Amino acid sequence: MGTTALSTKPVHCTFGHPQVDSAPPQAWLFQRSCPWSGGAGVLFCISGNSVKEASVFFQKPFQPSKRFLRSAGPRHNSLKIVGSVIFPVKVYVKLNHNSPRILCLTNHLRNLELIDPIFQWSGPGGGLSSENSSVQISPTGTLILKHFNLSGVYTCSIVYKLTAMQPDKNLVIKYLIYAYSDPKNYYEFTAQYHTAPCNSSHNTSFEKTLFQILNKLVGELSCEVTLIKSECHHVKMQRGGLQNEIFFTFSVASLDRENHNRLCQQSACDAFHRLNKAKHLIERFFKQQVEVSRKSSEPLPEIYYIEGTLQMVWVDRCYPGYGMNALLHPDCPKCCVVCSPGSYNPSNGIHCLRCDSSLIYGATKC
Repeated sequence: MGTTALSTKPVHCTFGHPQVDSAPPQAWLFQRSCPWSGGAGVLFCISGNSVKEASVFFQKPFQPSKRFLRSAGPRHNSLKIVGSVIFPVKVYVKLNHNSPRILCLTNHLRNLELIDPIFQWSGPGGGLSSENSSVQISPTGTLILKHFNLSGVYTCSIVYKLTAMQPDKNLVIKYLIYAYSDPKNYYEFTAQYHTAPCNSSHNTSFEKTLFQILNKLVGELSCEVTLIKSECHHVKMQRGGLQNEIFFTFSVASLDRENHNRLCQQSACDAFHRLNKAKHLIERFFKQQVEVSRKSSEPLPEIYYIEGTLQMVWVDRCYPGYGMNALLHPDCPKCCVVCSPGSYNPSNGIHCLRCDSSLIYGATKC
């Protein structure tokens, strides 16, 4: 059952004037006074932080109406996973986090008194013991895996009596324990600018300035803009001549606020919430460039945004060795689950690919 921890921080807006190293000549966007902000610069909307935490285990997780990034929550102590003698129970543990309590019992045995029970656990690497710092086994056979990173079959054998006069009974319980990670979610944008000749140094200067401003725009949301590629082309216009255009492709991703020592409170801290706000800020940024150009009576500068060329797509990616598979993992359909033997993921794809020669979990090569 997923657990969620939330906290809140007020959202406030302020006007900011980004400081940049230099602006290319005739780049209207950065030189003109902007009537919508009352001066040169851009509008920054600053929000507090939020991390929605959720853990996915044997029970089917809560399905949100919006995408959000899963992360392991701190409230595992009360969650207990019970085994079965009919089939291996699947358990999903976030990579490098602690597992829930995994019982060496079935639902039937939980309701019985067991005399002189003896529990023994084994995993992909052999027998398990509390002498190992990454393993904790209680006297009643409950297993907790710490900083989990070794996916595979975990087996518990229990020897017990129901009455003192009966002979020993032996039962073997198997679990399939999978590591999973959060998908890397981001928005990918494309935009086109009319520009100087393709070999002009003004284009390089403009590109640097543009992405400095975009990063300042989303920085307070703990988001980051990354240039994927920029290409300058000669474009033959309809019923017109040639003009130079730069085609920009860039991504906007949310950073891990825990790693940036920022206080996280309630929905403003959620990674999806921050990423969505960053998307809207960037869309408004380009829209306002068009509005400014329409209100001006002066000729267009040499470098300017071409109206209507901003496009955006949502992108999901898993780390190498991990993939999404709602059919194989219906209890964790949006998780990047470690690839099982017989499959692999060599890059940042979304799915594990078939590979009959792969014999390990998390394979990145076939």
